[in-house]
Amino acid sequence: MESLGTASYQALYLLVTGDPALWSIIGISFSVSLRAILLATPFALMTAFLLAYGNFPGRRLLIILFNTALSIPAVVIGLTLYLLLSRAGPMGDLRLLFTQQAMIIGQILLCFPILVAMGHSALQGGDQRAWETARTLGASHGRAIFTVVRESRFALTAALVAGFGRIIAEVGSSMMVGGNILNHTRNIPTAIALETSRGSFAQGIALGFVLLLLALSLNIALLQIQGKGRVTQ
Repeated sequence: MESLGTASYQALYLLVTGDPALWSIIGISFSVSLRAILLATPFALMTAFLLAYGNFPGRRLLIILFNTALSIPAVVIGLTLYLLLSRAGPMGDLRLLFTQQAMIIGQILLCFPILVAMGHSALQGGDQRAWETARTLGASHGRAIFTVVRESRFALTAALVAGFGRIIAEVGSSMMVGGNILNHTRNIPTAIALETSRGSFAQGIALGFVLLLLALSLNIALLQIQGKGRVTQ
């Protein structure tokens, strides 16, 4: 087993020298998670808006269900998708198992409840008169929705950051439906799990550093955005 000092030095060397295998893993991870968050966000925010401003039967039940879904482990999502996408499953003919598309579906299912729940809270915490005012002034439904979203944009940005942070670091779903295939479905968390199980920590430390740097960057960006929001208010 490598010593911590040796593994850390090798991890830094891999990052600085642009190790192809390492950066392939990083590229796959970001590609999959960015596509997942981009696909999930419009539908999640629309759902959050309907829950915040709509008045229909079952609304409270839906809010409870989305809040409950926040605690569903990634491995449960992965297992469910695996059973659905396996050859014996009802969606086996799609041949999506062990593909990036399957990983994207899993990550959408993971981040969707976060985006809805936090988006709903953000919209509820905003100025509830914004919608009525916009409609009274003759704004179309689309324009009124834009106005409401703009009023809550800083809290909604926090929801996006939380959702992306959740899926970029999840391992259970990606491992089960992606298969951890090198240069195809191996992302940062699954690679860290694999290298750690082998007792080889250099690549795992390097990838962990990337995740920490990402988390730091996202939080700094979020603080900057929220700071600008307070200045303009």
